[in-house]
Amino acid sequence: MSVTVRFAPSPTGLLHVGNARTALLNWLFARKMGGRFLLRIDDTDAARSTKAFEEAIYRDLGWLGLTHDATDRQINRLGVYSTAFYKLQAAGRAYPCYETEAELDRQRSLLAARKQPPIYNRASLDPANRKKWEAEGRNAHWRFLLSREPVSWTDLVRGPVEIDTATMSDPVLVREDGAFLYTLPSVADDIDMAITHVVRGEDHVTNTAAQIEIFQALGAAVPKFAHFPLLVGAGGEALSKRLGSLSLESLREDGMEPMAIASYLAKLGTSDPVEPRLTLGELALEFDFTRIGRAPAHFVPEELAALNGRLLHITPYSAVAARVPEGEAFWNTIRPNLVKLSETAGMARLISGPVTPLIEDAELTAKAAALLPPEPWSEDTWGAWTKAIAAETGAKGRGLFHPLRLALTGMDHGPELKKLLPLIGRDRARARLEGKTA
Repeated sequence: MSVTVRFAPSPTGLLHVGNARTALLNWLFARKMGGRFLLRIDDTDAARSTKAFEEAIYRDLGWLGLTHDATDRQINRLGVYSTAFYKLQAAGRAYPCYETEAELDRQRSLLAARKQPPIYNRASLDPANRKKWEAEGRNAHWRFLLSREPVSWTDLVRGPVEIDTATMSDPVLVREDGAFLYTLPSVADDIDMAITHVVRGEDHVTNTAAQIEIFQALGAAVPKFAHFPLLVGAGGEALSKRLGSLSLESLREDGMEPMAIASYLAKLGTSDPVEPRLTLGELALEFDFTRIGRAPAHFVPEELAALNGRLLHITPYSAVAARVPEGEAFWNTIRPNLVKLSETAGMARLISGPVTPLIEDAELTAKAAALLPPEPWSEDTWGAWTKAIAAETGAKGRGLFHPLRLALTGMDHGPELKKLLPLIGRDRARARLEGKTA
């Protein structure tokens, strides 16, 4: 079976980790199956959609490496939705409703007071009500007539699912102003674009029952569905109020690498360990719906930051050469100490200076300066040099190595000195050991 999936974001805000995860899981599944990944911009909400947010969607997906095989905007597809709507009308599955929002709110309040589910009572199907409301000049919104029968499917994540549509209100398809709401365009697009699998968050599970009935009412094949648990915070709290700080744009500005984000989101909430991967292709090969658990996935920014560091520790120089002009030897020296790539600038100063040394043991560092061997140096230089210092001074362990690190780098931690020393060079090393800024 040829696989086609879609990601349909609204250009009403920045992409955040929640919808980035949806895009990623769709992309990984499509690539694993040799299928197609479509991008569909849901911009029918003209009041809230902006070109700037649409451009940000393309930019963020491109930064993550989630290339799409085709794209379209829903605002360009209104004719497709009208055709589907008229077909539902002709089949008697779309009907006009005339209640105002205040009347619907009152109806819901009365049902709640009686401890009954807030299901629309279909009063507009009563010919007397319809005649009365039309005589008042009311404009109609349109709903889809549910069967009020159970709808079932086998979910690729959740397994067998059954929703009784008798527990649901007939969904609104078209507002009073003629604007289409989410439900019908989504189904019409999935039919028109031959979507085979709908992969999305579990907050859409109930919607799926209504959408399956719309697929069937339009005489179309029903796609397969996969509903994964939503992301929550470290303590299980909803992320909705914190998404501004978890947009892809903010994570990029904070120094997170795209493959760290992809690795984290791909494995979060699965039975796989959360480990860094260097390419999306590796993640695609490992992708499997059966590995996604049913419990909410806990998104912890500190875990992402740690994973970002682990990714940099295994990243070859070829992948960062354009951003690390100091060269491969420098990269291999400092990458085990990085959490963010932006830290390379500080690491570069350890080599090129200026570094103000910290002299902890002046006698030791002066003797060390006098014992510096002639260049050229290699990684073996450090061992031979410190052995000579130890023999001359009797210093060993921390008493030997800590004063040397403080003098050479001005820090009590950092990259391996056996790799760093050849990059610093003899002149700078001698000056720093003598207490001079160099």
